[in-house]
Amino acid sequence: MKLVLIGIQGSGKSTQGNLLSKQLKIPYLSTGHIFRAIAKEKTKLGHEVKLLMSSGLLIPDDLTIEIVNTYLSKPEYKRGYILDGFPRTLKQAKLYKNNVDKVIYLEVPDKEALWRLAYRKDNRDDNTVKAIVKRIELFHKHTSAVIKYYEEEGKLVTIDGTEKIEKVNRNILKSLGKQLIKNQIKTWQQKKKAIIAIVGLPGSGKTEAANFFVHKNVPIVKFGQVLNDYIDQHQLKHDEKTHKRLREGWRKKRGADVFAQMNEQYIRESLKKKSIVVVEGMRSWEECLYLKKRFPEVRIYILNIYADKDIRRERAAGRKYRPKLWGEEREINELLGTNMGPTIAMADFLIKNNYSLEQFHDKLEEVDRVVYFA
Repeated sequence: MKLVLIGIQGSGKSTQGNLLSKQLKIPYLSTGHIFRAIAKEKTKLGHEVKLLMSSGLLIPDDLTIEIVNTYLSKPEYKRGYILDGFPRTLKQAKLYKNNVDKVIYLEVPDKEALWRLAYRKDNRDDNTVKAIVKRIELFHKHTSAVIKYYEEEGKLVTIDGTEKIEKVNRNILKSLGKQLIKNQIKTWQQKKKAIIAIVGLPGSGKTEAANFFVHKNVPIVKFGQVLNDYIDQHQLKHDEKTHKRLREGWRKKRGADVFAQMNEQYIRESLKKKSIVVVEGMRSWEECLYLKKRFPEVRIYILNIYADKDIRRERAAGRKYRPKLWGEEREINELLGTNMGPTIAMADFLIKNNYSLEQFHDKLEEVDRVVYFA
């Protein structure tokens, strides 16, 4: 099912898009997300989009269509998607070749939208009254023709967006048909469970990545927590000498996959409740092999978080908890002493975390989509 959400800013597209994504098990995305993702790619198209965005210019219709079509050709969108912010013009609607099944128009009066936007706490620089009014005017100028076009195509569904969130959502689902809800939710449910194992050197952003998944209600199993708890309980120092002695001692006594052994039951219990579990801080390749052996019916993805040396060391040095666990000695001990080198080399995903938190989260969002929907 391919859905498009249309409405003036403040009509509730983002709220309903995220709800529908969970209910219908298809990804929700906006053209803003697509443009940011394409702009980061080291391609001719990515360079062109980056220049246009940095200059504050609108991306032309032809290029917008090319970008959206290219992005939606990815495997995770084969089963469908919910698209917000496209098409915005009649030309885009007519030239867009990725057949749309339904267009949901969230109808909200200008005054209602203006009030919502004025009091929305999203820290946008363009949320002045003047800017909001201008955006609403542009919507009516360009997008009203899109609404009429899809109405004539027989694909438009108009929903009263002034109702409560729950009622708006129920009305959207009802407009899609009971048969759709019964059949498609079963068809699109994730059939195979997955483990996302986050790896990376100190300061690369593993904890921030885990926190991202926490906000998506994904359970987190921290491999290193048992070591940290042991050190705290025995009032030892959190320095590299202590950590190395305990890590290597436990591995020598119980095997290089000891941390996977210790956390197996937590993972198993979490997988009973959720379809995806995130493991933070997997290190040795032996730990990965242990998980594959013990969870043969579960897909295991390795997510490597990378940051340049100076950046990750600055982050690690600023931590309040375990502030001394960083630097060249620590990194070499993790790469060689814990045999993390092969784990990093065999990663399914690589995210470079040198830039803003928003960009980091965008990349994590892509990983989440691939794992959940592909």
